[in-house]
This record gives sequence, structure tokens and C-alpha cells, in this order.
Amino acid sequence: MSTDTTASPLRARVKVRAPELVGRGWLNTGGRSINLADLRGRVTVIDFWTFCCVNCLHVLDELRPLEAQYPDALTIIGVHSPKFEHEADPVALAAAVERYAVHHPVLDDPELVTWRAYTARAWPTLVVIDPEGFVVASMSGEGHGPGLASLVGELIEEHAAKGTLQPGDDPYVPPAAADTALRFPGKAVPLADGSFIVSDTANHEVVHLEADLETERARWGGRGVFNEPQGVLLAPDHVVEALGIDVLVADSVSHQLKGIRRSDGSVHVLAGTGQQLRERTGGGPALEQALSTPWDLAWLDGRLVIAMAGTHQLWAWTPGATLADGTVEVLGGTTNEGLRDGPALEAWFAQPSGLAASTDGTRIWIADSETSALRSLVVTPAGLEVETHIGTGLFDFGHRDGDADQALLQHPLGVTELPDGSVAVSDTYNGAIRRFDPASGQVTTLAQGLAEPSDAVVELDPETGESRLVVVESAAHRLTRVPLPDDAQRVDGPAHRTQRPPTPLPSGPIRLEVTFVPPTGQKLDDRWGDPTMLDVSASPEGLLLDGGGRSRGLTRTITLASGIPEGTLHISVQAASCDGDPVRGAVPEHAACHLFQQDWGIPVTIDESADATLTLDLRGV
Repeated sequence: MSTDTTASPLRARVKVRAPELVGRGWLNTGGRSINLADLRGRVTVIDFWTFCCVNCLHVLDELRPLEAQYPDALTIIGVHSPKFEHEADPVALAAAVERYAVHHPVLDDPELVTWRAYTARAWPTLVVIDPEGFVVASMSGEGHGPGLASLVGELIEEHAAKGTLQPGDDPYVPPAAADTALRFPGKAVPLADGSFIVSDTANHEVVHLEADLETERARWGGRGVFNEPQGVLLAPDHVVEALGIDVLVADSVSHQLKGIRRSDGSVHVLAGTGQQLRERTGGGPALEQALSTPWDLAWLDGRLVIAMAGTHQLWAWTPGATLADGTVEVLGGTTNEGLRDGPALEAWFAQPSGLAASTDGTRIWIADSETSALRSLVVTPAGLEVETHIGTGLFDFGHRDGDADQALLQHPLGVTELPDGSVAVSDTYNGAIRRFDPASGQVTTLAQGLAEPSDAVVELDPETGESRLVVVESAAHRLTRVPLPDDAQRVDGPAHRTQRPPTPLPSGPIRLEVTFVPPTGQKLDDRWGDPTMLDVSASPEGLLLDGGGRSRGLTRTITLASGIPEGTLHISVQAASCDGDPVRGAVPEHAACHLFQQDWGIPVTIDESADATLTLDLRGV
């Protein structure tokens, strides 16, 4: 560690030599290992990610233009530090690197060794290392693309002048190309003739398969038309008649709702501008409103419910008389990530990824993936309410059957109502199909040994007339038929918690500070008040005695209880900076503004000898 410091508007920081990259192995390097000495002379950006995390997937998209802009002077290194047990499987990680088109070296860090060395606290976290091997910036969350590009450009210019920039070959080595008809399919919907429409996600297409689950009747889209499509749903008669749209598609990376006209194969945008939503909004005209990673679809009371995974919300699209006349609105969720029930607009979700409408039309079943939960949106006389049936929070998961309040899932992505009114959950990271019986409150296991099941649909066996499931085995690149046993299996597996080092804090008053330094050429625009927002809560609730809630500012005093030995602080932050005059500090009247945001779940232990401060980087340099 050097004794030199770099100035910061918030505080001086010791100039730190970047820790070594240590893990189980490397992907996308042709089998060779990489150390920091190999990266000297180039700017390096380390991306701490985990493949379950939608915000991490957004950051991968933000990094792609940066990779293309500086191919000779910039190296991006992904450090995969898993949240869920399944994500520590090297085979699953290799599949995810292909699935999400990661075109840079990735360090497999299943024990979080490098994560701890860099004191990462959240997924995603970005760390910038200069060509001399020093850490120069750390930032959490998404939305850093333009500022990161500016910082990288500055570092390249500075070190070219110093003679410490030595451009060289990128260490990325692409893996061998795969060859299967489907590639990481996401969702499916049955047709009356026994065929299926499937989102062929990694091929960026939607496919019509015959009943044999292999023969193709039609393909629609391709890159540029779709971008990682997920949820597919047949349009109801009134939409077909009014708009000529037969199939609705949640086009996740395009951040749009699209429709397929099967008569001519054309694809039409129904909602979304193509830009990712980065601010809280109530909705508006469908084609003028940005969306964020729509993942699945279901009909409720004349509206199309959209699982808006990117903002941890449920939205709704209401069709109009023409393709241009639809509207969208928020149905539930505040954008806070977590598990909180109650009135829909006050509830918290965590990456809702699977939807299914109940037969009676009063409920939408929800696979809330990051809380490993089965939840539902219920129509009541008082309005829409959210209920949790399985799951306890962001960091608890496992494979356990029995009473629903004790049962555990692991990152489910799909949900299906069965003919008897029970619910099948595609328990993705457990490789299982689980069953929840609302009448008895019991959870059982219907099938195991599946390869990341992400959806399932019910069909009748044409020979016996019995119901069975057609399961989308995403990581096996196929659809598979699974019988529905009369007596479901029971699994009493272990419970797990996300393994991250807890932060020791004393009881009593704690100074909470979120650092945010705007990128070069931007400044905080305070013409209409403080452009920052901090939201703090805790689980269990009794851990936080004072300082909770949502208010302006990036610093706050919170008070922790002494009688609760451990818990989790939930901290959400937003900061807006605008393009301005870097010399005069002025913000032009019509300047472009940029929203930075992050949610942290910080495990804490009460230690009376610990420092009574908690500092988090939204963007620190």
C-alpha cells in the first residue's frame, strides 16, 4: 500500500495497489490463468457479477460499447462471485457465460476470495485499475457506462503521456461455438393443436414447435428484431381482432413488449422505447414509455401484466384501438428490491421472472426469483394485494418441502397453475419442479434432475387423457415432458444463506455515508433541491431503531439495537447528475441528466468494538 493519496470531493483516499486475482479457474482465456502483472500497461475494469442478477446483466450490456471503443488499451475482467449455491457450479457458470454473451475473461470465484480482497459489498460492483496497477475508482450498481467511458479515456490519455500505457493483445479467447437447434430457451405457451410457441432466447428468435417438441413449423425474429426474448403468450381474441397480433413477447434486452402477426411473420413494438427505464414513473403512452427487462406475461382483468424484472415491479399494458394507442402503468412494486407484502403499490419484489394467471381470474401467481419466493397478486374489494406463499427474503434459499412457511426454493423462474388448482414452480437453480397446494399449505417435489427449468405448461396426454407438464429445460436447450405423479416426492434438503462476510457495527448511532463523485463533465444539479435519495430499512425490523425510511441526501445517522446479534441492512440510493460546465459548475437549462442507483443488502453483526461508520460507494474515485 502506498502512502500517496488522491483528492476526492468527499474525502482523501490512500492509493491502493490492486489485490491479485485469485479463484478456482478462468473462462474465456483458452485455458490460461491471468494475473495482474499480465495486465500492466492497460486500463483494467473488474466487473464483480453473479449470473442470477438482472442488474449485473444490465452492466454487461453497458460494458460492451466500452470494450469495442478501446480494444487495444482496455481489458475487462469478469469476477463471478456467486450468490446462490447453483451459481458455484462451474458447469452452470460456463453455460451462463455463453448464455449472456460474455466476451471477456471471467475468473471463477466461488469462495468469494477476490470479492473479499476488493471489499465488494454488492452485485454488480465495478473497480477500475490504472496501467500501473493501482485502484482508481469503485462503483456499485448500474448506469455507470458513460461516466466509466469518460474515466477510461482520461486514464488512457494520462498514462500515454507518462509512458506507462503499453497497449497489447486482449487476453480474451472465445470458446468453441455451440450447435443445438434451440439455445437457452426461456418460456413456452401451448396452442390448441398440441404445438408450442417457445422463446429461443440466446438465438434471439421465437419458434413454433410441433407436438414432438423438435420439428419446427416457423421461426420469427433474429438479432435486431428480438434481443433475448423471454415471456411468450397468446393474444386474446379482442387483441387479435383489433390489432392482428397473435403472440405477445417480452423482449427482455430490448426493454420492449412486442407482438407477432403469424399471418405474415411481422413483428411489431407494442410498448417501450427501446431504452432502459432508469427512473421511477407511473407509466403513460405505451410507445413513449421506457421499460426495464420485461421477463414474463399474463392476463388479468383485461390488462396484460408484465413482470418488469429490471425495476422489481409488475406493470400492465392496456391495448388500444390501434398498435399506437396502448398505455402502460405500474401495478405493483416501489422499485425497492426485497420481500414485502401488502397493497400492491407499496409491496417490494425482487426480480419477478415468472407469471401465471389463475383459472378464476382473481390472482396472478409470481415466481419472484431473487427472494426464492412464490408470491401472488390478488384482486380484492380493496384493490390489488401482494401475498407471499413460499420464501423469506433475499438471502435464504434451499430445497426443502413441507409446510409452506418452512419450505425453500432456489431462484425460481417459472410458475404454472395445475388442473387441480395447485401451483407448479419451475425451481430453476434446484433443477426441480415443485408443487404448492394452497388448500393444505404443503410444498412437495414433482421432478428433479432437470437442467435449469425456466417454465412449464400443462398438456393432456392424447392416449390416456391425463395431465402432464412440458418443461423448458433452459440449460439443456430443449423441451421435456414430465409426468404429474399422484403422490409427489418429498425432499428435506438443507437450508442455505448467501455467504458474504458480515460487516461488524456497534449498537447505537451509526454514521451512514454513500459516496458519489459525478463523472467528469457532470455535476449534481441542485437547482430544484437535493438530487439524491436514500432509503434504509432492516430485517429483522427491530434491528433498526432510528434512521429508517426514505429521504433526501447521501448521509444519515441510523441507530442499531443492542439485543439483536445479527441482521441485514437494506439500503437503496439514487443520485442524479447532469452534463454541465466543468469549469464554472453551471448546468445548462436543457442538459442531459443521468440517474445512478443501487440496492445493497448488507449483512451486519453487532460488535461493540467496531467503527460506528458505514461507507458505501455508489461512485467513488
